[in-house]
Amino acid sequence: MSATTQPHLILHVLPPSHPCATVEAALRLKGLEYEKVEFGAGKHIEPMTELYGSHTVPGMLIDDEPVHGSNPIMERLEQLAPDAPSLYPAERAEAVREAAAWGDAHLQDLGRRLPWGSLYFRPEALGTFAPGGQPLDPAGTDYAIRFVRGTMKYHNMTMVQVAEDLQRLPALLDQVDAYVSDGVLANVTPNAADFQIGATLSVLLTVGDVKPLIEARPAAAVARKWFDDRPGIVPAGAFPAGWVPTPRFD
Repeated sequence: MSATTQPHLILHVLPPSHPCATVEAALRLKGLEYEKVEFGAGKHIEPMTELYGSHTVPGMLIDDEPVHGSNPIMERLEQLAPDAPSLYPAERAEAVREAAAWGDAHLQDLGRRLPWGSLYFRPEALGTFAPGGQPLDPAGTDYAIRFVRGTMKYHNMTMVQVAEDLQRLPALLDQVDAYVSDGVLANVTPNAADFQIGATLSVLLTVGDVKPLIEARPAAAVARKWFDDRPGIVPAGAFPAGWVPTPRFD
C-alpha cells in the first residue's frame, strides 16, 4: 500500500505507554505513514473517552473509524496492509494471536504496576525515564513523589498487588520462554506477539530488582530484539527485602 492510497491514520498515545510502543513498532514494520498525537499524563482522559469510549491508550483513527487497544489496532493494520511482513504469519497465525492475547491479559499490567511500584520507593529515579535523563534533585524528587502517588491512584494500584506481581512473575516468564522455544517469538521477522509481549518486557527491564529475573532467560531477547532503546532505570534494592523472588539460572 502506497502513502497515496492508504487511509489517514492518527495514533493517540501517552508517551510512556508500552501498549503505544507496541502499535508504533507494528506501524514501522508495515511501513505505514501515520500522524501521532501525544497527550500529557492525565490530559488524555477526556479526549480518549470522547473518541473511543475509554480513557486508556492507544487509540487509532483510520480515516473516521476509531479502533481502540493495541491488539485490535494491530489486527486492523494487518487488514490494511496484508502483504509481507505479516503481523500474523500464516504458518503460526493462531499461536501468535493466542500469545498476543495472553500478553495483553496477563503480562501487560505488570508493565505498569512494577515500574510505578518501584518508583514509589525510589522517586528520584523518575528523571532517568526521559531520554538522557538523570536522577532528580531534591526539588524534582518532591514533584516525583506527588506524581508517582497520583499515577498509582489513577491505576488503582496497591502494594499488595505489586508484591503479588513480583511473586508470580517467574511463572509468567516461563510462559514467554515457552513461546520462544515453540517458535512463536523472537524469530528473524517480528510478529504481533513479539510487539505485545516485548514492549512490556522492555519496561520491566527498567526495574533493577526485576531485571535479573529476566536477563538470563530467552524472554530477554524478546524485549531487546525490538525495544532496546527504552530509557529509565530504578536501581536494584528499591523493593523491601523478601518481595523479589530469587533469579533462576538454568
